[in-house]
Amino acid sequence: MRYEPAPDLQQKMIEIVNALEMDHIKTDRVKCFRSTGSSTKRTIARCHTIGKLMQRAMETKAFYAIEFLEPFEKLSKKDQEKTIIHELLHIPKTFGGGFRQHDFVCEENVNILHEKFENLKSSSYRFY
Repeated sequence: MRYEPAPDLQQKMIEIVNALEMDHIKTDRVKCFRSTGSSTKRTIARCHTIGKLMQRAMETKAFYAIEFLEPFEKLSKKDQEKTIIHELLHIPKTFGGGFRQHDFVCEENVNILHEKFENLKSSSYRFY
């Protein structure tokens, strides 16, 4: 596996967080990466974090990394935005190092937020 920073996806993530007013997400503690060399066939992105015990051991606060695998690049711009929204929805309101599960992070909620994001973009709302 190889990981490379993804500044373009980092900027898009920040744009989405700001537009959707996901104020609980500390964008300076979320980093986006592209990965290559994964053997997984169906995964296009995943969210990682440091567990609470490791946070205490390292004397640090929560930090999240969003990994975008090779199939992500083949998605349409719209589906890429939906994927970013999906991964951001995994980050709980507490921003404490846990994850929200797929009972909340579901297609319906992603579609609702993506529609809101699209509407804000088309209204020339400046959110970055």
